[in-house]
Amino acid sequence: MKSLEAVPAIRRLDTNRDALFAIDVVGDVSPADAENLFGLLEAAYALHPRIDVLVRLTDEESVDWTNISENTIRQGVAGALEHVVRCAAIGQPRWASLVAGFFPKALPFEFKRFDSDDEAAAWQWLDARPMSVTSARSSAARRRG
Repeated sequence: MKSLEAVPAIRRLDTNRDALFAIDVVGDVSPADAENLFGLLEAAYALHPRIDVLVRLTDEESVDWTNISENTIRQGVAGALEHVVRCAAIGQPRWASLVAGFFPKALPFEFKRFDSDDEAAAWQWLDARPMSVTSARSSAARRRG
């Protein structure tokens, strides 16, 4: 089924903080997904020069870095080094160490990895919470009522 193949592997998460860029990584990340991610980050940097980032790795994932241009990766790393204050990665340590290979050993931002079963601690560390559709509707109803 073609339409299911087009579902993005990287999805934005709504949060209670404007200066928090939060995403779910679900399944295989294509070069198009990675390009889209870097574009979303650039937009976030334009709105908030200093941001926190949360990456939740929902499924075992793979990224085909060979098909992503070196210039795109270089720009993505430069943007993160300039704009990110704290980054929380939730999920498998293998992924976090792979991504860490693109950055200098001494990071100019705080980075913490959390196990999947410790996701609440990651949100707490960033002083944030995810916004579900249900809680957003409840808040809107209370404001109207």
